[in-house]
Amino acid sequence: MNGLGLTVGALSFASYNTRVVLLGASLLGLAAGVIGTFLLLRRKALIGDVVGHCALPGIAVAFLVIERMSPGGGKNLPVLLLGATCAGLLGAQSVSLIRMFTRVDNDTALAVILSVFYGAGVALLSVVQRLASGSSAGLKDFLNGQTAAIVSQDVWIFTVSSLVIVLVTGMLFKEFTLLCFDEDYAATRGLPTRPLDIGLTLLATAVCVVGMQTVGLLLVTAILVTPPAAARFWTNDIRMMALLAGAIGAISAASGVIASAAVPKLPAGPMIVLCGGAIFILSLALGRERGVIWRSLVHYQDQRRADRIDLLRSLYETVERDSSIPQSSASVIRAVVPVQKIKPLRTWSARRLRRALRSSIREGILASGRDGSIGLTQAAWKEGSQIVRNRRLWDLYLHQYADVSPAGIDRNQSLLDHALDPAVVAQLEEALQAGTTPHA
Repeated sequence: MNGLGLTVGALSFASYNTRVVLLGASLLGLAAGVIGTFLLLRRKALIGDVVGHCALPGIAVAFLVIERMSPGGGKNLPVLLLGATCAGLLGAQSVSLIRMFTRVDNDTALAVILSVFYGAGVALLSVVQRLASGSSAGLKDFLNGQTAAIVSQDVWIFTVSSLVIVLVTGMLFKEFTLLCFDEDYAATRGLPTRPLDIGLTLLATAVCVVGMQTVGLLLVTAILVTPPAAARFWTNDIRMMALLAGAIGAISAASGVIASAAVPKLPAGPMIVLCGGAIFILSLALGRERGVIWRSLVHYQDQRRADRIDLLRSLYETVERDSSIPQSSASVIRAVVPVQKIKPLRTWSARRLRRALRSSIREGILASGRDGSIGLTQAAWKEGSQIVRNRRLWDLYLHQYADVSPAGIDRNQSLLDHALDPAVVAQLEEALQAGTTPHA
């Protein structure tokens, strides 16, 4: 009953602390999803990991400086965040400089900077722990996050930071988009690509630094990468992707906070990441544009459509070339083709051929005979005639206008003749009637 009461209280937001944490985490998730969209498209998804690890020595140095100036006042959140920002920016720009002035690839530069800065942070953290006030400073909470410790003052920092990040991103949306898709073209248009890249890194650093208290330094990259990665499965429009990523980030953060509030001693930071991961898996499976299930269905439908076209073309050409097959334009069945005369024309397996035949028979365009023969209805004959016409016109066009060899035409068939000029199509039809064909 106690557990049920905690769950009901979490879902009804009865606790002031839950409402505060929920608001702060949701705003952070929104900002992270929006700016993460450009990081993902810019192929800088791991910059959040670099900033997160590089921020640790900045926090330790800021604490030591404040403790030196004002003993006992080292746990000053704004100053600690400032130190984390400076160290994170230094780490991110170090990666960029290594890539610009050396032949070291991106992955190596990321690994070197990340490990060096994190090692320095761990060493400085041990120095902090030796101080009288170091053990109670709680700097280790930045590693894994401490969402439950967020107070109203922290929420104001989250709110202002998130709104500034979203506002700046919206103002530079067009410039960031061009930078992500074609940096060289952006430079020719006069856009300051280097400052824009630094600005994008600065916004990502701000999200990472603000998110340290929520999910921690080690998991902060997840709130930058997971929401836009999930949104990518649903749309190819960058504007819609940014909106979806922001929504997914906010929903993930809210879900993680609620789950943490409902279950005692369940950390909110990892739950936020796990909720985002669950949405990613759902998007991976069901995404409208790139989801595995949807793409499998589309591929299956495309394969069936292609099999239908090839089957009708083969049946039509079989009847056209074999004078021993009788035709009747008056009856429902135009011609009856023995199935053994179809197989040599196709490289399909017997199973694939049977599947294509069953599908066409269910649609009513083909009929099955008792002896295994296949009957072409008038509708199938008309459709097959159009398919063969389109194919031969396209063959002629490629052969006469594009100077493509007939051997290449057979391996690269397409049904794009509808895109040709009507005058060209008329000339091709005259040539086709005259018997000029690349297969002749």
